[in-house]
Amino acid sequence: MHHRGVWIDTHCHLDSDDFAADRDAVVAAARAAGVATIVLPAVDAGNFDRVRGLAHRYRLAYALGIHPMCSGGAGEADLAALRERLEAQRDDPRLVAVGEIGLDHFVPGLDRERQARFYAAQLRLAREFALPVIVHVRRSADSLLKYLRQTPVVGGIAHAFNGSEQQAQAFIDLGFKLGFGGTLTFERSLQIRRIAASVPETALVMETDAPDIPPQWLYKTAEQREANPGQARNESAELPRIAESLAELRGWTTEHTAMVTSANACAGAVRHLCAERGLGRAACGRSRRADAELRPGLISSAAEARRRVRSRS
Repeated sequence: MHHRGVWIDTHCHLDSDDFAADRDAVVAAARAAGVATIVLPAVDAGNFDRVRGLAHRYRLAYALGIHPMCSGGAGEADLAALRERLEAQRDDPRLVAVGEIGLDHFVPGLDRERQARFYAAQLRLAREFALPVIVHVRRSADSLLKYLRQTPVVGGIAHAFNGSEQQAQAFIDLGFKLGFGGTLTFERSLQIRRIAASVPETALVMETDAPDIPPQWLYKTAEQREANPGQARNESAELPRIAESLAELRGWTTEHTAMVTSANACAGAVRHLCAERGLGRAACGRSRRADAELRPGLISSAAEARRRVRSRS
């Protein structure tokens, strides 16, 4: 199927071993599907170099951070390493955020106090380096918001958003975008679909979380997994088809959906990559007036974020 429009996948773990055998082909397929760029978040200090290397190899974007599910094996040395990398790469235009960070209150056995300590420390680093954040939200929205109010940052993405309408608005009020992906394709995902249909269009960005969160057409039931273990692999090339669910919910064309979501990413996130690829305002789907009115706050280049910080002081 031909998918029209220019797309940005704001969350993909391209460094995963799931892509080891065919990573070049995965990136090529994404570009053939119209995905202009992809943001690669780190999950621990051990893959900081890997995501940066892949972002430069494929001319993509990356973020550096310690995932809450990795906080149990992390220590002060990892936070020090993160700060060193943020300092060393502060002029790298492909470094666009601190992430993936946050809190996970779903997986049993995780130390919530330890997660919170690492999350708070990384918010302070994001503030120090004037970078937005990509936050992991899983049954933890209120706690995430509490820390964000204590340590304001220059915006970010609530990745794979799954909270309430009130929590969605709270993130938006703090300058955040809401990331939507494969979950939208399941009709039983009533609350997420309702929120995606109703929030301001300037809050919407698309993501895959590949190789995870497969859309409905890739999902395997328990019976299918028993016969053939594992889920089908998600990848960035699926993004335009995933976005068709958002288009249907909003009553938009596919082209308009690409325009809106990519404009939201370009406006405050991957502006330098939009310019590099010659996407411009027309491809990103915003008139001059609308682009000027769009509130930044997704994931912006360090230079742009610092400019906004200076303008407030």
